[in-house]
Amino acid sequence: MREFASALPRAATRRRVREAFGDLVLSDRVLDQLGPAVNDGHSLFIYGSPGNGKTVIAQAIRNLLDGDLFIPHAIESNGQIVQVYDAVVHEALPIDGAGDASIDTGHAPDMRWVRCRRPLVTVGGELTLDSLDLAYGDVSKFYSAPIQMIANGGVLVIDDFGRQQASPAALLNRWITPLESRVDYLTLQTGQKLPMPFVLLIVFATNIKPTDLIDEAFLRRIQYKVFAESPTPPQFKQIFERCCEQRGVPYDEGMVDDLLLNEFEPRHIPLRGCHPRDLISQALSIADYMDEPGQLTSPLLKMAFRTYFVDEQGGDAVTG
Repeated sequence: MREFASALPRAATRRRVREAFGDLVLSDRVLDQLGPAVNDGHSLFIYGSPGNGKTVIAQAIRNLLDGDLFIPHAIESNGQIVQVYDAVVHEALPIDGAGDASIDTGHAPDMRWVRCRRPLVTVGGELTLDSLDLAYGDVSKFYSAPIQMIANGGVLVIDDFGRQQASPAALLNRWITPLESRVDYLTLQTGQKLPMPFVLLIVFATNIKPTDLIDEAFLRRIQYKVFAESPTPPQFKQIFERCCEQRGVPYDEGMVDDLLLNEFEPRHIPLRGCHPRDLISQALSIADYMDEPGQLTSPLLKMAFRTYFVDEQGGDAVTG
């Protein structure tokens, strides 16, 4: 695959990491773990309780990958065609502002290639072992590239890792050699092996402790493990303020303090990064239903709180 750089760029500094994740409220500990992992360009686990932004963190990593690359529409090997460029995933970029995303040869553009932003591919529980291999179309008579080939040069996020039909061990077994050699071998229907670059950053996002998913041998191969911790009360309020700004409603710190003191604390509900967004959304929906002004009030937030969490009569309070 023809790239502007031969591998993923190593340009994550403390300043750039904080800029890349500026829209998120994360501790210095988490940020300073993400930077070296991105520079290593290998693979990492992001794990922790649900609702603390693991998927968003994983996807924001692409902001640290400089440059762009040329993606071929397709490649040919011994008469077999493999489609690589995917207009749904690959973001085409113009060449020198000319409005054409193909390679400029100095004469006519080379239409075999498309200049793209480094890709970001996210898959979840639907991931199967079959999706990691070439898929041959009986009608089209060509192959479709697997997800890791489409993500080459960028980031592949495996969301909800451990929830797939294939076991974590089976998925990682498929990737052990490519992770170390940076070359993936795909099999054609003819039985021939097609070597392909495996230059991408794989991020495994999971609610399950890595030690409960795979054994020590696998964990050694995924050297970086980043714990997405729950927000502290000050961080919770900071997230709440940002969510209010996004929804165009005034932020009242006293109202949030009241929610923390009189709703969260008595019920021993741990704070999650998703709570402000979800509670604000529900409170505004309730206001709209009751034909009230679209403003946050303590009564509306408390009504949202009681519909968002499991009622005490129904069992322990947990996030919905």
